[in-house]
Amino acid sequence: MELKQALAQAIKELRKSKDLSQETVGASQSYISDVERGIKSPSVIKLAELAENMGVHPLTILAKSYLLADPELGVDELLEQLRRELEEI
Repeated sequence: MELKQALAQAIKELRKSKDLSQETVGASQSYISDVERGIKSPSVIKLAELAENMGVHPLTILAKSYLLADPELGVDELLEQLRRELEEI
């Protein structure tokens, strides 16, 4: 799956799992609809706002996106890669 579509799906799945409407998570329902359909991609600032409104860390949305984009990638593998790379910085 393309990363842009994976991000759209991750945002939609997370919003639905929290039983939130599009209106409650973003600036406007039409904007969230466009994001969830992959028409628009949120900026880092907007992604942080969406995450806050859904009660999660922005990295949760990004991690879910990468997991959806690469079905062979596991959660533990992704977290280990992040841990290793962050320690190297």
